[in-house]
Amino acid sequence: MTADALDLAGIGIGPFNLSLAAQLDSTPAVSARFFDRRMEFAWHPGMMLFGVEMQTSILKDLVTASNPTSPWSFISYLVAHRRFYQFLNAEYEAVPRREFADYLGWVARGLPSLTFGAAVEEARAMDRGFSLRVGEETVPARNLSIGVGKVPCLPGWAEALPETMAFHSSDAVRRLRDLRSGRVAVIGGGQSGAEIVDALLDRSDMAVEWVSRRPNFEPLDATPFTNEIFTPAYVRDFHRLPEGLRIAHTRRQLLASDGISATTLRKLYRRLYEEKLSSPSPNSREVSLRPHRNVIAAERNGSSIRLTMQNGFDGAVEQVAVDAVILATGYRFVLPSFADSLKPRIAVNSLGEPVLAEDFSLVWDGPADNRIFVLNAGRHSHGIAEPQLSLAAWRSAVIANALLGREQFNVGQPQPIVRWASGRADLPNASYLGEAAE
Repeated sequence: MTADALDLAGIGIGPFNLSLAAQLDSTPAVSARFFDRRMEFAWHPGMMLFGVEMQTSILKDLVTASNPTSPWSFISYLVAHRRFYQFLNAEYEAVPRREFADYLGWVARGLPSLTFGAAVEEARAMDRGFSLRVGEETVPARNLSIGVGKVPCLPGWAEALPETMAFHSSDAVRRLRDLRSGRVAVIGGGQSGAEIVDALLDRSDMAVEWVSRRPNFEPLDATPFTNEIFTPAYVRDFHRLPEGLRIAHTRRQLLASDGISATTLRKLYRRLYEEKLSSPSPNSREVSLRPHRNVIAAERNGSSIRLTMQNGFDGAVEQVAVDAVILATGYRFVLPSFADSLKPRIAVNSLGEPVLAEDFSLVWDGPADNRIFVLNAGRHSHGIAEPQLSLAAWRSAVIANALLGREQFNVGQPQPIVRWASGRADLPNASYLGEAAE
């Protein structure tokens, strides 16, 4: 490594690397640059539907949890835009997602360490560090931070459907505008699926089939003791568990991270109730809610798609014909192609996912002081809070401390209210998944 090598090169500028950049902005001892192939910052633009809301507190922003005096907090954003008092007076139960996205964009425009329109084509391990090929530029760095986000997860039965008739929820804003009247199936019973159904209900010419594998359209569990899962103390105890236990716990905790907000559920139910009041005719627009259905096949039949579903409530097999399918089926982590040369050197778990150390760095066969931090890939290593915004500021502080080799940020936590761990060091490497899959 040359003397001018960066301490950290960040690849991808989403909320998580943006949080790290904001934390390091107050730490001049660390030289860092962040690169993104896009020309400007954008946070899930395809899901910025009208009226959608956040599911986390505004205090769980990019910096506040570990650096409350940072100029890059959500409160600083409100003051800078002269909206502090009006925001308080609005008494939001949940912050509009558009406003939080505007906050993220404001931070991205203000940080000097960010470079947009700069695609990282290759990352290679070198002696005592890494070399990035960014367009015509070669960038040496001692450590990497990969925050490129996840890719849409498509069920196997949907892969052969034409793109003109089926699309992922990540492209909802653009594709919903182009939908013609007819019958649309929304697959997925989480928040994204609910928001898309809500948007479709604005169209009186649209019949809706809402399909979910879950037993019902279930609420996000945001109660106090469940929210203890979204604390650093829980993450610490979770990371120390054997892999089998970690996987089992994350499957049981689905509704703590991927349920539907109570506000959205009430809104949808009231809309359906009011539709029945105003249109009691049997010829009125049909909205069919189908929970506990597992789609097992999809076949194109001319201008329609025939979905075949197994009903988990009574065991029956059902079929429904629709004109379009919207897949609110989540995302999965894939190590990007620029890291192809590094992949053989990275440890993976039984699910094929990268193994992350406690400081969010990959376990690999390179030098211990040349780390590859990966953000949004630790659901089964650090718990369901890792892909969420809830712990972004704390995680960034942990990474900053690891880069500095000292505690620049105080990430220590008091004894948790809930005692999760027994303190035993002789736990078996439980590999069962039966209970979690029920």
